[in-house]
Amino acid sequence: MKLYDFFNSGASYRTRIALNLKKLDYEQIPIHLTQDGGQQFSEEYSNINPQNYVPTLVDGDVQVIQSMAIMEYLEEEYPEPSLLPGSMKDRAQIRALANIVACDIHPINNLRVRLYLENEMQVDKQKQKLWIENWIFSGFSAYEKAYKTGPKGKFSYGDTPTMADACLIPQMANARRNECDLSNFTILQSIELECNRFESFSRALPDNQPR
Repeated sequence: MKLYDFFNSGASYRTRIALNLKKLDYEQIPIHLTQDGGQQFSEEYSNINPQNYVPTLVDGDVQVIQSMAIMEYLEEEYPEPSLLPGSMKDRAQIRALANIVACDIHPINNLRVRLYLENEMQVDKQKQKLWIENWIFSGFSAYEKAYKTGPKGKFSYGDTPTMADACLIPQMANARRNECDLSNFTILQSIELECNRFESFSRALPDNQPR
């Protein structure tokens, strides 16, 4: 199994967490998004991922792009331990939490969007920071409200880590990297602390990846 990823990519980070939670062995192939004009645009990688994004998972003759699709694939192909435990209702709620991050926060704050704001729309750094904070804070507020409707365990949904946690923790790291004040999000900070006690999460940290 091979994972094409970038150490500081939130989507790659969440995929590494999922692979680690599944206790799967994988070879990492770093794709640096800012070196050599962006290694994701090389002809070789373009043949692997038509979007020129990371991550890409290759598992035998199966090739999957998009981190959420990768996690769904892993859940079906390697069902234990589960990233989506419980009943159909539970799984829907876990997916909803995960998608608050993966669909509504992360995509509009990632590198390509920030570069477009800066280079094409001449948005200065201070206004870029306001943009980033707006979507992170609104998304995190919704996440905490949704958490309160669930089982209220140590993790995002209950007392075991799930797909939701795999999405949340990289976004927390991204918020800190962008110097966002997270002091109002005490529930999310508690979840983050619990997650980072697990090797599956600590092994996935950007600082622990090949460059």
